[in-house]
Amino acid sequence: MTNERLFEKLDDYKRAVSRLHEATTLQIIDDIVYDGVIQRFEFTFELSWKLMKEFLEYTGLTELRSPRGTIREAFAYGLIDDGDQWIDMMIDRNKTSHLYDEEEARVVYEKIKYHYSGLLMGFGKRIEQEIKKVK
Repeated sequence: MTNERLFEKLDDYKRAVSRLHEATTLQIIDDIVYDGVIQRFEFTFELSWKLMKEFLEYTGLTELRSPRGTIREAFAYGLIDDGDQWIDMMIDRNKTSHLYDEEEARVVYEKIKYHYSGLLMGFGKRIEQEIKKVK
């Protein structure tokens, strides 16, 4: 992978984070807003751990196969500040694939809006700085 490709993936990620944040600002007048935010969260989380993985591989770390392992290594590298919060986010992301309870969906929505969105934005800023360093 080239540095240029990392920047392309970063741009995709930043657009996804922006769209997720935009969705969390919508007024909830229908359950479709919950569904849309959760779907954007799923997509953005997937991009986040894959971007972590690509960056870590670019820097020479191999054998990353799972989101959990990638998150641990990203924390050790300093790409994220709180590995436990990211693991919690990963667990909630995994729940969303099989989320049929409206109350649980609203709980996850609240976490996305008030917590996970900020973690994802913070990672975007950090990874951009790190990619610029490894030109």
